Amino acid sequence: MKQLILGGARSGKSSLAERLAKESGEEVIYIATAALAESDIEMDQRIRVHRDRRPETWLTIEEPVNLSGALSQHCGVGRFLIVDCLTLWLSNILLMEEGRHFRAQTAALIRLLPELPGNLILVGNEVGMGIVPMGEISRRFQDESGWLHQQLAQLCDRVILTVAGLPLTLKGEQI
Repeated sequence: MKQLILGGARSGKSSLAERLAKESGEEVIYIATAALAESDIEMDQRIRVHRDRRPETWLTIEEPVNLSGALSQHCGVGRFLIVDCLTLWLSNILLMEEGRHFRAQTAALIRLLPELPGNLILVGNEVGMGIVPMGEISRRFQDESGWLHQQLAQLCDRVILTVAGLPLTLKGEQI
C-alpha cells in the first residue's frame, strides 16, 4: 500500500506514519530527507528529536536529493518505508543548482511510485492552506508543493490529512 500523509507543522503526521510502520510488523526503513548542517542548530535539534524516537531496529537512510533512487533500492515485499519529509526534499531540489534537477527528480518520483513493491508512506507538509507568501521563490515552493501533492494523491492508495494529532482519511480505507 502506498500512503500520503499531509498536515501542518507539528500536526502529528510523522508520529502517525511511525505508528503505522510499527503496527505493520514489517522491516522498517526510514528515508530522511533532511541532513545535519552545522549552520542550522535549530534544524539539527529537530532532526535529533526524530532520530531519538525511532526504534533502533529501523534502518535510517539519509537522502536529501535522489529520493527515487533510494526508493528503488530499498522498497520491497516485507518492507515498510517511510519518507519524511517530502517538503524538505522539495526544498532541497528546488534550491539546488538553481532548480536544474527539480523537474527530473519530481518526474522520476511520479514515474516510479506505481511500480514500487511493499508498503510506503510519504509524509509532507500541507503549505497551501494559508495566505499566498511574499517572494517569488516562496510562491513557487507553495505552488510546486501543491502540484506534487495532487499528483501523489492520485497515485496513492490512501491519503490522510492530520490536524492537531487527529487523522482524517481523505482517500482509501479509514485508519
